[in-house]
Amino acid sequence: MKRAAMLAASAFSALSLAAPTACGTGAESDGTTGEPRPSASVTKPPTPAERLAGLMVTPADVDGQPVEPPSDDFRFAKSPEEVTLDQQVCAPLAHAANQLPLGAPQADLTRVLSKGPTATHTYITLTTYAAGGAQAVMNEVKEAVGSCGDGFTAKASGGTSSYDSVTAEEVAPAGDESLGFKAAMTFRGVTHTHHTEVVRHGDVIGVYFAVDGMAIAEARPSDAKPAETVVKAQNARLK
Repeated sequence: MKRAAMLAASAFSALSLAAPTACGTGAESDGTTGEPRPSASVTKPPTPAERLAGLMVTPADVDGQPVEPPSDDFRFAKSPEEVTLDQQVCAPLAHAANQLPLGAPQADLTRVLSKGPTATHTYITLTTYAAGGAQAVMNEVKEAVGSCGDGFTAKASGGTSSYDSVTAEEVAPAGDESLGFKAAMTFRGVTHTHHTEVVRHGDVIGVYFAVDGMAIAEARPSDAKPAETVVKAQNARLK
C-alpha cells in the first residue's frame, strides 16, 4: 500500500486459421466422386490472455473513463511469490490489495480507472483458471477474510503494509458467487479504509479494489470504495 500512497492518479484479438482450399474453386475435390466439397474452416480459440483482454471493460463501457495499465513506479511486488506475511492465510487479501493474481491462474490482467488524478482509483484484476481453480480461489479468499479479522502485515520489495483489521461486507450479488471485505490500515498516524469486491463468473475471477491515493499522500483519512458503475460494467462483460 506504500505504492498506492504515492499514486495521484489489447483489444480482444481472435486468431483464425483457415484450412487450405483448392485454387480457384474454394473447395477440395472429393477423391471418390470427383465432386468438389466445401473446405473445412478451423477457428483457433483465444489464449487465456487474449480472452481476458476481450473481457476487460473499455472506455465506452464506463462513460469514457480511461482504462489504463497501473503504473510500475511504486509497485508493491512483481509477483505473489515476492510477498511475505506474518500470517500466510491472509495472502489472498494482500495480493488483492496490490493487484497481484490470486492462486495460480492461467492468465491475469489489471487495469485502473479514475475520473481524475485526485479522485478515487478503482483497480480491476481479472484472472482465468483451469477447471475448478476459480472456485478454490474463492474458498481461499473466504477463509482469509474469516481468519484475518485482527489484521496482518505484508512485506515486499515495495515496502511494508500493515493492516489493522479486516471485516466482511455485503456486496451486490453478481456472477456465480461474490464477496466483499474492507481492510483498515494506519499510515503516518492516519487511518485509511480500502474496500474490495471479489466476483467469480465461471472460471474467471474479477477483483475490484479502491484507493484514494491523494488522501493518503495528504495525510487525510480515506474510505475508498470501488466505483459502482465500474463494477457493474465489468460484471456485465463477464456474463
